[in-house]
Amino acid sequence: MKTLEDYFAPCPRGLEPLLAEDLNAAGAPAASIRSVPGGVQFSGDWETCYRVNLESRIASRVLWRVAKGSYRKEEDIYRLAQAVDWPARFKVERTLRVYVTAVKSPLKSLEFITLRVKDAVCDRFREACGERPSVDTAHPEVRIHMFLTTDEATLYLDTSGEPLWQRGHKIAKVEAPLKENLAAGILRLIGWQPGMPLYDPMCGSGTFLIEAAHMSLGDAPGLSREPGEFGFERLRNFDAELWRGLCRKAAQGRATAPASLPIWGADISADAVTRARQNLDFAGIGDLVEVRQGDILALPAPSTAGVMVANPPYGERLGEVSELAAFYPRLGDALKRQYAGWDCWFFSADVALPKLIGLAVKRRIPLFNGPLECRLYRFPMVAGGNRPPR
Repeated sequence: MKTLEDYFAPCPRGLEPLLAEDLNAAGAPAASIRSVPGGVQFSGDWETCYRVNLESRIASRVLWRVAKGSYRKEEDIYRLAQAVDWPARFKVERTLRVYVTAVKSPLKSLEFITLRVKDAVCDRFREACGERPSVDTAHPEVRIHMFLTTDEATLYLDTSGEPLWQRGHKIAKVEAPLKENLAAGILRLIGWQPGMPLYDPMCGSGTFLIEAAHMSLGDAPGLSREPGEFGFERLRNFDAELWRGLCRKAAQGRATAPASLPIWGADISADAVTRARQNLDFAGIGDLVEVRQGDILALPAPSTAGVMVANPPYGERLGEVSELAAFYPRLGDALKRQYAGWDCWFFSADVALPKLIGLAVKRRIPLFNGPLECRLYRFPMVAGGNRPPR
């Protein structure tokens, strides 16, 4: 019997059902999967943990629960952390950092709690081996997370290291980028499947394009990381043979790259187009995806039908409200004129978009881009118009 551990995988709010699907596909028992706002709790063996890190496009991290208990004051948290056998979990030579988040905690200083957890870990090491690990706030080898509610504290070891949405594909970024796991979730929510034509006419640094291309090729997102970059690789119980086997299997599942993919991007900014092309080339898919410069209001559709997805400018990205008020009606006119037969989706925090664009919204999906509440709007552009005949 394999030992089951308890984990928590955070994700962008609104994508929890998709993450639950990923966890189940990775081997987590369905009965153990429980969604909460901003993530999913689950149980599984270490193969499941490795597979989620390797294969999930939705998870931000995978956190291994190592302690849980009630508390009333700071010293209760110190005792909870000090009771964990940290030397059995990682070597004293590893650098560490402690992260603390809280929801409705009565304790006043999260900085002090962070210090007490760090002290507890270091004290446990000093008792066991006469020395303590060093702290590295910039690039820690081991990340310890504590989450506080009103009366309960939970300690986790981070098995992911850097966030999983950092695929390692981008070298050129633009202002207000979309995180990769949110982009992947949006592609799944809108029903896009590999092989279907996809167009992002406001592509920025190319996040939607890169995610769609790698989904088309069957690439496991974790394969792009260098050896040793995952947090679980720095823990004492790391099973290197199991991990190598999972990586080999994932690499074998990669589809043979075609000459091109039905994926297109465009942007009005020449700088954004340059950056998107740089990122596509760096990701090894520059020859498969076409990116052009131009205004969505003037560019013709790249195909007779398909799925359009875009993160249009809103708020500070475009400027004044008056500019938005002028842009959105023109966008609606362009969609009606040039994109008949396309299923158009726009991801935006601007609640005025549906009214100003002048088109009927067929679906609204609430999502969060970090702390920013957004909506994913669907505008199906039916060929021949939506009006019934007389």
